[in-house]
Amino acid sequence: MAETIGLGLGAAALVLGVAGVSLELQYRRRPGNDLELTTGLWQQETLSPQHWQLVGVMEFRNLTPNLEIMLPQVSAEVTLLSEGSLTKIQTQTHVKSMHPDTPARADGYWDAYIVKVRKITQMSVTIDIQGENLSDLQTAWIKINYLTYGPEGRIPKVKHIIVPLKFPNPAENPAWREVPAAKGQVLPVKTHLLTNSDDPVGVVKRYVLPHAKPGDIVAIGETPVAIMQGRWRDPSQVKPGFVAKRLCYFFLPTSSLATACGLQSLVDVVGPVRVFLAFVGGAIARVFGYRGAFYQLAGEQARLIDDVTGTLPPYDQFIVLGPENPQQVVDRIKRETDISAAIVDVNDLKAVKILAATSDISSDFLEAALRNNPAGNGNEQTPVVLIRQTA
Repeated sequence: MAETIGLGLGAAALVLGVAGVSLELQYRRRPGNDLELTTGLWQQETLSPQHWQLVGVMEFRNLTPNLEIMLPQVSAEVTLLSEGSLTKIQTQTHVKSMHPDTPARADGYWDAYIVKVRKITQMSVTIDIQGENLSDLQTAWIKINYLTYGPEGRIPKVKHIIVPLKFPNPAENPAWREVPAAKGQVLPVKTHLLTNSDDPVGVVKRYVLPHAKPGDIVAIGETPVAIMQGRWRDPSQVKPGFVAKRLCYFFLPTSSLATACGLQSLVDVVGPVRVFLAFVGGAIARVFGYRGAFYQLAGEQARLIDDVTGTLPPYDQFIVLGPENPQQVVDRIKRETDISAAIVDVNDLKAVKILAATSDISSDFLEAALRNNPAGNGNEQTPVVLIRQTA
């Protein structure tokens, strides 16, 4: 009798889970307030040693099918990251509409505006930075808060823009480190704080080529590549669904899938059906003593997602996904720079996972060279490692 009741409850739970997945799919297929704000183009100007100015021009794009979206409010705020104190540094932000059919107001008030179907409108943001020791500034983290009003109601949204303010000199000659176990050397290469305005090939050309020789290998961390691809998300903009809210409790607290937003980020990539079935398959596999089946069934992204606190500031406030098409990235680096390349996931536990590598790289040599994690897991800002075989 107890077994019959248990089987009945299990079947009911399975039906409820499938129904929840179906409802979530229907909900996410509905058109919504899909008003996209681009990162735009940003320029930095030094007006004086004590006065810097950042100016960005961005576009709002209405991607909602057959529906207009209203844009009643827009504002901007900036957070500075610095090597020193910010107590004597002040910032002012100014938002100016650049609508094609409506002039901007002189008082700075944002007129509520309708973005027509498949149309765009623009705006500019000016940030004045004044104070002492501006040379210590490293990064400006700009948040554009905007309100959309449309078929899904009144929905606040935010766009995060990271603008680096300090750039290392590529010509500086950093120190190589010997790696006897690999019979080679490694050179951690310092860069500016990488953003989705950067490109892996451009970074290699700027910072690696001045130090490279024929036969060298460039290894790039998987998280910096994902950041350059724009694969990072604000948790406040993630909408956890039925699957994520219920299944996240079953993961270890140290897992990036142990929060509803972290797991929802995986759901958004591979779909709720695959995540749900991977969970069921993983649970059955554990009964027979096999661990890790969920990650195999859910796909590679399940292992690569970094939840909040998973990387360096300001990206420690975001969920960072794994890189997309890593093999295409390394092949392009090889083709355009003639340097062998790999995208890797390395940690301080001496674990090295090669996500992608050009065909001329020995995986044994690469793993031996990176086992001690020369790039580090802190704020070293050395996302690229140049590797040279010496014997």
